[in-house]
Amino acid sequence: MRLLALETCLAACSAAVTRPANGNDGADIIALRELRERGHAEAIMPMIVKAMEQADCRFEDLERIAVTVGPGSFSGVRVGVAAARGLSLATGAPLVGLTTLAVMARRARRETGIAADQPIAIVHDARRGQVYFGRFDGRGAALDEIALLTPELAAARMGEGEVAAGSGAHLLAAARPDSGIGAQLPDLLPDAEDLAQMALNAPLAEATVSPLYLRPPDAKPQTGKSVPRLK
Repeated sequence: MRLLALETCLAACSAAVTRPANGNDGADIIALRELRERGHAEAIMPMIVKAMEQADCRFEDLERIAVTVGPGSFSGVRVGVAAARGLSLATGAPLVGLTTLAVMARRARRETGIAADQPIAIVHDARRGQVYFGRFDGRGAALDEIALLTPELAAARMGEGEVAAGSGAHLLAAARPDSGIGAQLPDLLPDAEDLAQMALNAPLAEATVSPLYLRPPDAKPQTGKSVPRLK
């Protein structure tokens, strides 16, 4: 399957394209990535074009387009979802939307070596005394709703000795020091390569993909500051 995946939600930007593997039924993945706190809008389209060229894939060849829908920064989530929607409209390729935490869970499970029958929590520091939190089973399914919580409330959702991975994992361990929560992978970020692998067999979006913000934007229109219209 020819699939394009893009990820712009957090402090990185990445794009990946699948291509048929030589001699078997699998798929190779061409992935490009770079760490960046901002400027995702300027970076993602050139990255997509370069990944498509390296994978020898034309836009009209695409059979699916996958994107992380959040949670993450407001601008980062918006950039990725808008790009995916636009490319889907232009190419006719259907969309797949997955959360950043689900994509991070796939990598975290592999890198921690946690047993397949054990849940893993993904915890990203959302600042302002809150974390993005989700728990996932061995198949990558969310065990409860992804939420924006205080570290104390997030830690209360975990069982004794469970593993938490991500930039906010240490906050949960500190909130429940006697629980045995194992904090790992503080530099964990979502990556388009993992997204592409997951999206090959993920269900298609019924219509389009929608952002999962969890927090309102910082920038809000001012009230009571309008200028009277000229007549």
